[in-house]
Amino acid sequence: MKKIVIVAFIGLTLLSCSKEAPDHFSTEALEDVFISLEGNEVPFNKILEKHKGKKILIDIWASWCPDCLKSIPKVQKIQESYAGAAYVFLSLDRNKRDWKNGIERLNIKGDHYFMQSGWEGKFGKFLGLNRIPRFLVIDENEKIIVFDATKATDKLIRQSLEKM
Repeated sequence: MKKIVIVAFIGLTLLSCSKEAPDHFSTEALEDVFISLEGNEVPFNKILEKHKGKKILIDIWASWCPDCLKSIPKVQKIQESYAGAAYVFLSLDRNKRDWKNGIERLNIKGDHYFMQSGWEGKFGKFLGLNRIPRFLVIDENEKIIVFDATKATDKLIRQSLEKM
């Protein structure tokens, strides 16, 4: 009986341990290179620098992803409500043509980048990326304030943008 109690205690302890979300990007994630709509290679740190002083909603998506497509109208409503924020869309599309067609077809406004390193790149590994859509909110000083939202309706997204 004593062994069962000890095993149960250890199991509950391990299960209750949760990895704390980081509040800053790793050096490796900041160095990962994305492709702009114009075809230029842009390190992630330059994407953040472009919007320094603004809150940034990052939407990781793909045009083939049904859940991503359902979330786009919800993101567009967020954009209407919080026009002072910057909106960055990072695509995991299979190719650049599908990515660009998706942006045009869905009329997605914001800054767009293609994640050439994909799921397993430095940026994807930093996030522990295993599903999309995925949303992050970054504050004016490049601090991550929402790390792991998987729905555009997540209350934390609006709450963090309201504090503008």
